[in-house]
Order: sequence, then structure tokens, then C-alpha cells
Amino acid sequence: MPISVLLVDDSAVARQVIQQALAPAPDIRVLTTAANPIVALEKMKDEWPNVIVLDLDMPRMDGITFLKKLMLERPTPVIICSALNDNTAKKVTLEAMSAGAVAVVPKPYSAGRLQVDELGRQLIQAISEAARASYINQFRRAATPPVAPPRPREPGNGDSTATVLANAMQERQSAPKLNADAMLPPPRGVSAQAIMKTAQQVVAIGISTGGTQALEKLLPRLPLNCPGLAIVQHMPETLTGAFAKRLDELSKISVREARDGEPMLPGVALISPGGKHLMIRRSGVSYFVEVREGPLVNRHRPSVDVLFRSAAVSAGINATGIIMTGMGDDGAHGLKEMFDCGAFTIAQDEASCTVFGMPKEAIKLGGVRETLSLDMIAQKISALAH
Repeated sequence: MPISVLLVDDSAVARQVIQQALAPAPDIRVLTTAANPIVALEKMKDEWPNVIVLDLDMPRMDGITFLKKLMLERPTPVIICSALNDNTAKKVTLEAMSAGAVAVVPKPYSAGRLQVDELGRQLIQAISEAARASYINQFRRAATPPVAPPRPREPGNGDSTATVLANAMQERQSAPKLNADAMLPPPRGVSAQAIMKTAQQVVAIGISTGGTQALEKLLPRLPLNCPGLAIVQHMPETLTGAFAKRLDELSKISVREARDGEPMLPGVALISPGGKHLMIRRSGVSYFVEVREGPLVNRHRPSVDVLFRSAAVSAGINATGIIMTGMGDDGAHGLKEMFDCGAFTIAQDEASCTVFGMPKEAIKLGGVRETLSLDMIAQKISALAH
């Protein structure tokens, strides 16, 4: 069956261009269009779309407000497609992802004109991935108190958030699907290093779509003496620093963007910088993280498979691997490697996932020891402190 799509954009020209951009995809059908969310809600009474493509700046109700309302009432995959201002792109993208957006696709302009072909390539891939998402009504549960988004850091000499988002999507479209061998060799049997028990425990977490909301619920529940955490969240490189700061403000533990060579310490969560891989390394009986450049693995950088493989090789039975909400299969093979090396492995259950993709694939491979709710995962990590 074709994927039915609702376009919500106050610009008639943009609606027309987006329909034109999606026309080459035979498996995508534009169900209807709406000039604002109020009109969209009326039209959705007749037929509910599989995916919604949503602008942000609209009259009567803005896109973020509509997104939050939708996630409370009937969670549906939503792709933000908007002209992002370089000054606000970081804040808006984080807010959209936190509210439940599957992806953010900046409208590509050149000489003042919306580029149909480029927009089509990005949107078709995003819609195809979003349509495979299994959305759960976990947004209806009591959320953590709203926190003002952190002030973005001053822009440096790099590209804007909008440019980074567009470039990352283009790279993913054209990249071959490499496995973790591209970054480090697989574990060979069970090494003595993996067997030797250390007093220090480490936790590796891999997460993607829905991860902003899940981590905002998980990390604030952890005690100050919880094991050190290394986290891969699929997120563009301009956003991870601000996201880590936001989590740090919510949590008792310290949360920050990982730096190469930084030790893994109790009560500290290290989030992989976007655009780089994160690995756990061992020095004697202690652990530290390595932040490295490298190719896309499973079409992601950072890749969960890279993190999990490094935990299998370096920590073995001293590690806990947790795969959480997300689309695709990144992390499934790495978690199986952790399992085979004696690590304790956990998958988030379907009921508490936004998208039960990555955990489902890990379960299918036989690398999951326990399947737990988000609440129980927090309890499990807390118990490791003792």
C-alpha cells in the first residue's frame, strides 16, 4: 500500500513544490494538503495519514504547538520541513525532536528558489523511514516538567545547523551500508580482558528516534553514584552540545558531550558528539572514551554498533548494553557481540518506545537478556550502583 502523506504549509507555492518533489516516488501518495494545522485537523477527521510533513511558522497555530498536540492525542510520524533560520535552527530542531518529530528536513533554497530535486531526495527518504515507525502513545503519559531550551552556543566557523542537517541527509543517502569493521575489529572469542572482573562497571546506551524524550525521562532518575554512561544518540553535530547541556540541567548526574580521552566516572554520562564515533576503551581496571572520525557505519555517525562493539571488546562482563527507541537496526549486531562477551544486555520494550525498531532487531538476533520498560531501565541502572 502507498504511504499516505498530509502536507501542512501556509505557502501555496511550497505545497505545490513539495507535491512535485514527491511525485517521482510511486509508493508515496499525497493524501491532502492544508494551509495551517486547524485546517489539517478538520481534514484528518476524514482520513488519517501515515506521515505528516509539517512547516513551522504558520498562522492560527505554529508547527511545534500542533506537533505537541498531535503527540498527546494521536501519535503520528511527523517530518518537519521548514526554511530554517541559521540563528534559530539549532533551538528549533532540538525543540521539534524533543516534541516527537521523526526528522527535520530544511527546505533547500538556491538563488531564492526552492530546489525541487534536492527536496525530493531528502523528503522521500525521510517519509519512507518514518512510515516504518511504530508509534506508541507513550507521549500521553505524564512528561517531565518543561525546561526552557538552552541558549545555543555562539556559532563558530563551521556550517549552520540547517546546512549540517541537509549535508548529513545527503551523505546518508549516498553512503554504502558499512558495519563496525570499518572502525574496529570484532571480538575474537572471549579474551582474558573481557573475563577479568573489575570493580568499575560501565553502561553503553544506543538510541535514535524518540531518544530526546526518552533520555529526558531516563537520566534525571539516575543517582549520583550510578556507573559511568557512554551514550550514542543519532543527532546532527551542531545539536549534541546543546542537548547534553539540556540533559545536564534536568539531571542530578553530570551530562556532557564526550571529549576524546575522557575517563568514564560514576555519576557522569558522556554523549557522543554528532558527526564522530564514540568508543569505550580500557586502561588497567579503568575505562575512558575515545572520540574518532570515521566513515558512516549503518549509515550513521555516531553509530551504536561501534559503541557496543568497543564495549564488548574492552569491558565484556563489566559492561551493560542498552538499546532503546529508534528506527532501523543500528546497534543490534553490536549488542549481540556484547551479549556473547558476557555483558548484561537490555532492550527497551515496545510499549515505552516511540519507535520499536532498533530494540526489535536486537531481540531478533538473540542478543537481549532482558526487555524492560523505560521506568525499569532506570531502576536497573540505579541498582548497578550497589
